[in-house]
Parts: sequence; C-alpha cells; structure tokens
Amino acid sequence: MSKILVTGGCGFIGSHTIVDLLENGYAVVSIDDNSRSLAYAMSGIEQITGKKVKNYKVDLKNFDETRAVFQENPDISGVIHFAAYKAVGESVAEPNLYYENNIFGLINLLKCVQEFQVPHFVFSSSCTVYGNPDTVPVTESSPIKKAESPYGATKQMGEQILQDFTHSQTGLSTILLRYFNPVGAHPSALIGEIPLGKPQNLVPVITQTAIGKLPKMTVYGNDYDTRDGSCVRDYIHVCDIAHAHTLAIQYLEKEKNKTRCDIFNLGTGDGVTVLEAIQMFEKVSGVKLNYEIGPRRAGDVINIYANNNLAVAELGWQIRYNLEDMMRTAWVWEQKIHEAEQKVKSN
Repeated sequence: MSKILVTGGCGFIGSHTIVDLLENGYAVVSIDDNSRSLAYAMSGIEQITGKKVKNYKVDLKNFDETRAVFQENPDISGVIHFAAYKAVGESVAEPNLYYENNIFGLINLLKCVQEFQVPHFVFSSSCTVYGNPDTVPVTESSPIKKAESPYGATKQMGEQILQDFTHSQTGLSTILLRYFNPVGAHPSALIGEIPLGKPQNLVPVITQTAIGKLPKMTVYGNDYDTRDGSCVRDYIHVCDIAHAHTLAIQYLEKEKNKTRCDIFNLGTGDGVTVLEAIQMFEKVSGVKLNYEIGPRRAGDVINIYANNNLAVAELGWQIRYNLEDMMRTAWVWEQKIHEAEQKVKSN
C-alpha cells in the first residue's frame, strides 16, 4: 500500500482527495496548519471512509517541522501539494503574504522530497497561469501570459520551480494539474468548502447569500465581451477534481508519463457565465438570490474554460458531475453547516 502525503489535507480539495485516495487503496498522511481550514474535515473523512488519517499541524514555511513529518514517515512514496493561499482578491491586496506562503512552503517541501528521495509529486496548479487567454478553450500548450493577480503569479512560479527542480533530480516525476473552478461538496455532505471569513469564490458566496449569512451578493461586471456580459468560468465538481489526483499518482506509479513533468488541464470543457451559475442555483434550490451588478474586480480573468482532452485520454479521467450536481451538493452542504451552527447557538 503506497503512502501519500497530502498537504492542505483539511482544505476543500485536499479533504476530498484524501477520501478518493483512501477509497482507492492508498494510505494517507496530511499536513495542514489550519490557518485557512478546519481540523473538522478529518472527522468527515473518517465518517465517509471508516479510516482515520493523521494530520500534522505544521506550517510548511517551517522547514524543521516539515522535515520531521518525512522523518516520521520515511515510506512516503508520493506528495500531493495543495497547501497554498488561493483568494485572488486578497492576493491583490496583500501580495507579500501570497509570495511568502505559496513559494516558501513549496521550496521547503521540495527540499524534503530531495532528501528523502520521494519519487512522485503532484502539484495543485490553476488555470490562472493562462492569464486572459487569446482563444478558448485553452489547451496545455496555450501561452502562459502575464498573471492577472499575485495568486496567479505564485502558481506560475510554482510550476517553473517544479519543472526546474524535477529536471535536476534523478528518480523524480511530477505532474502539474491546472484546474479551473472547483465547486460543490461530497454527496454525503460530510465534507465541503468552509470559507473562513467572507468567502472569495462564487459558489460559497451564492450559498451564503441564499441561506442568509450574506445580505446580498455582487456580480462584478456585466459589460464584458461575453454572452451575457458577466465573466465566464469552467466550474468543475470537487469530487471530479479529487479523483484526477488519484489517477495522476497511479499514472506516475505505472510510469506512463511522457516527460519528467507532465501537465494536464482539469475542467469540464464548458464555459459558464456568472449569471448562468446564479440561474442554475436558483433552479436547483428554489431560492431567489438577492444580487446586484457591481463594477469589475481587479485580477479577474474575463473568459476561460478548458480543453480537457489530454486528461481524458492519458489519465482516463471522466467527468461524473454536471453543473446541476455542483449546485445541489453545494446547497445541501451549506444547509448542513447552517443547521449545525443553529444547534450551537441554541445550546
């Protein structure tokens, strides 16, 4: 049984990926400092899988603590690296926070990968590396353009660091997974996205507005050159994203990789506007959202969605959830969080 280290394992995508790995026969350990996540996710993972996963509450910027995890687990055969700050707007306001956390953490992790000779590494990258693309859908060979935000810049830098590092090492193979807009929640409603503070991503904003946590939501711009004037994104269910990471590890283990550092887009291939996403949520939930049209937001890409043919052909990846599923599972999860919060308040 291969042991995989998942960094950011208490986070949104990390927790779902741990579930998928466990369901596919892997042993898992997690690193998460819980600065942007809740340790509660580990309980949900255990309830879904019947397996307890150890999470090390470690800040990857602390090299000694990070190295200690590898010392305690010398049989780690692969790393899936999620642990990074991810809010575009926040990165524009506080760029140094993003450069320090997202880059220093990666470098410390790679020092350990080198020392302990870990053969496989999967990096959580992002479609933000493409900037504002000239044409859509984007393929893995689409130009890497100037990042629209410091967050996007850290993903571009992370990819470059990994490519350089991989080609300097013997016995290491890596995969860069560029995913688009992960949304939804596990169908069990035992794990999902828990934004700390005001949510930055669209779907949590939608569900929190619907449940009454937020009085209203803002659509940032309706004057873009798109079919309804709002930005276009490729929303992909988090469980589909999670399974791609398991497939990526299996791909590396079977030595199917074409290069030392392969790259795959993870998206549905369908562009959905912000207003279309809102309409689908209203259809699924039966709740009319209170939203207003606001000005454009700094750092936002106008129109981007994936060509996912390579991931489908090489990884054997298949999309299992549609936009309706994404909105339904996100809404069920939000209602469950609300119910739990109300119980706490009444006690």
